[in-house]
Amino acid sequence: MTAAASKDQKVLEKAKKSFEPDYVPGDDEEYMSAKQLDYFRMLLLEWKKSIHDAADLTLQSLQDGPIREPDLTDRASSETDWGIELRTRDRQRKLIAKIDSALRRIDAGEYGYCEVTGDPIGLRRLIARPVATMTVEAQEAHERREKISRDD
Repeated sequence: MTAAASKDQKVLEKAKKSFEPDYVPGDDEEYMSAKQLDYFRMLLLEWKKSIHDAADLTLQSLQDGPIREPDLTDRASSETDWGIELRTRDRQRKLIAKIDSALRRIDAGEYGYCEVTGDPIGLRRLIARPVATMTVEAQEAHERREKISRDD
């Protein structure tokens, strides 16, 4: 697991605890009930906020000035670190688009249902990956088709 994915998981865990400390969407309630939708909306908004906060810190660091390492090896190492940081921010920029899309699906009443089959995605999958748009089966089929087309 990458450091960014690990950090995302920590942010999601913190957000889950802030909704209602003991609440976890369960199979004993209506699927995508108002309470569940509020839970996922809050989770997505907290996740988006944490990404924006991290991006602001990166931007501030970039504005503080260029890398001024006197040693060429140190400078190369710093530039590599910055490259990794910027790639992480780009990945998170794409994630924000997925979060915004999930929020729009909540507003439209489409959240929690597979965009391919229309079947419920499932609470466990959404808790693990709130931006999921497909059931596990549809996602696996999509990845198999993608792999086959790449191999051609």
